[in-house]
Amino acid sequence: MAGRDRRPPWPVGSRRQGSRGHRTARGRASVNAVVTLADARSNGSHPAPPLEGTRATAGARRIETVFRRAGEAGRAALIPYVVAGYPDLEASLDVALAAIDAGADVLEVGLPYSDPLADGATLQRASSAALGAGATFDRSVALLERIAGARAAVPLVPMAYANQIIGGGDGRDAARRLASAGAAGVIVADLTPDEGAPFEAAARDAGLAVVYLVAPTTPRDRRRFIAGRTGGFLYCVSLVGVTGARRSLPRAVGRLVREVRAISPVPVAVGFGVSRPQHVRALARAGADGVIVASALVDALGLDGRNVAALGTLVAQMRSATQRP
Repeated sequence: MAGRDRRPPWPVGSRRQGSRGHRTARGRASVNAVVTLADARSNGSHPAPPLEGTRATAGARRIETVFRRAGEAGRAALIPYVVAGYPDLEASLDVALAAIDAGADVLEVGLPYSDPLADGATLQRASSAALGAGATFDRSVALLERIAGARAAVPLVPMAYANQIIGGGDGRDAARRLASAGAAGVIVADLTPDEGAPFEAAARDAGLAVVYLVAPTTPRDRRRFIAGRTGGFLYCVSLVGVTGARRSLPRAVGRLVREVRAISPVPVAVGFGVSRPQHVRALARAGADGVIVASALVDALGLDGRNVAALGTLVAQMRSATQRP
C-alpha cells in the first residue's frame, strides 16, 4: 500500500460480496497503512485552500452534542460497535437495541463487507456470517432505519469501506440513503481526506458527518490536517494493527490521546483493542472524549452471536467505567 503513485484507495477490480462497486485494496493490512496511505503520496503537502469538511452538518452537530453532554456529566462518551445482520438481521436489531439500552451514547454499526482490511478475526467472522445470512447493503441500511426509529435519541454512525459507499462514483446516493435511514455520520475506513473531498460534498448535502481516522504512526502535522476535516469526532486508533480484543493497551496510548486532543477541534474517540472496563477507565482518565468498543462485544455474544444479555452486561460495565474521578 506504500508508494508515491496517484491511484485512488479503491482500485478497479472484480466486484466483491457486500460491495456497491469495485473492490478496495485487498489483504490483512494494518489500518495504520490505510490511515497514512496519503502521507507518502503527498510528500508532506496538504490541499490548498483548506476544504470545508463536514463539521457544520446536522449530523456532526448532533454527534458533538452527545460528546458535550457526556463531558458535562464528567465522563467519556461510550460508542459500542455492532455488526449489521449478525447473527441475522432480526437478531442484530435486538443486539443493537440492547447496546443502546445498556448505555451507548453513540452506536457504531458495521456494514458487512467481504474484504474488511481493518478488521481482526472476530469482526471478520461476524461480517462473513452476516453476509451469509443475507445482510446486503440495502438490508443493512433498512436495519439502520429500524434502529433509528426505535431509539431516535442515539446517533448512529455506520462504518464501511470505500467500495461499499463510493465505488466508482462520489457516494452521493449512499450518503443520501444513510442520512434518510437516520445515520448522523459515517466512517469510511479506507478513505483519506486527500481523496475524500467529493464524498464530503455529497455528505454535506445529505447532512451527514464524515469521520476520519488517525493512527499512532500518523505524523503530528497530518493529524492536525485530518482533524480539521473530520466531522462529529476524530477516530483515534490506539495501536498499530487490526481490530481485536487485547489483554492490555499500548503503554503509550495515554500520551497518544493527549497529543491528538491537543490538536483536534472536535471530540476524540479512541478505538481498537479496547476490551475491558479498565481499558475504558484508563482512556477516560487520559482525556479521551469517547471510547469505542467493538470486538469484545461481538465476542460477548458467543459463537452463535445470540447472547444478548451478556453483551448488555458488558456494555453496562463499560459505561460505568467511562466516569472520570
